[in-house]
Amino acid sequence: MGSIEVAQADITTLAVDAIVNAANTSLLGGGGVDGAIHRAAGPELLAECRLLGGCKTGQAKITPGFRLPARYVIHTVGPVWNGGGRGEAELLAGCYRESFVLACEYDLRTLAFPAISCGVYGYPIDEAVAIAVRAVRAGLSENESIEKVIFACFGDEVYSAYQRALA
Repeated sequence: MGSIEVAQADITTLAVDAIVNAANTSLLGGGGVDGAIHRAAGPELLAECRLLGGCKTGQAKITPGFRLPARYVIHTVGPVWNGGGRGEAELLAGCYRESFVLACEYDLRTLAFPAISCGVYGYPIDEAVAIAVRAVRAGLSENESIEKVIFACFGDEVYSAYQRALA
């Protein structure tokens, strides 16, 4: 089974096969990690995303990484937190599952995930991290071709939550 790492890192700087973008449904850029990825990848990413027709919550789509060190960007749309009674947990788990499906289709070995839905979408960090860790462990056990997953954490709170969840 592949390994899991936690890093305090700017996901746009990681030299992995694919970074995962916590995108919005339009896939046309936004704030947070989405905006940072679009800025670092260059205008070619936006042009490519315009061709994809958006993405539903819990689903994922893939593009080249363009100017990023990563070869690909997997764009996934996490749920907005509405108290937990609107299927948010299943939708969030779907982001990870669908990202693994694309990683296998494209024969990717290394992936980096941000803390999907933990920014402006308001998902409680500890709950989101628990879902992420469960989903990634399941993905690694089902897909032996994936060698390493990195949880790229922007802040101390998210980094600490991943460390606790993986301890």
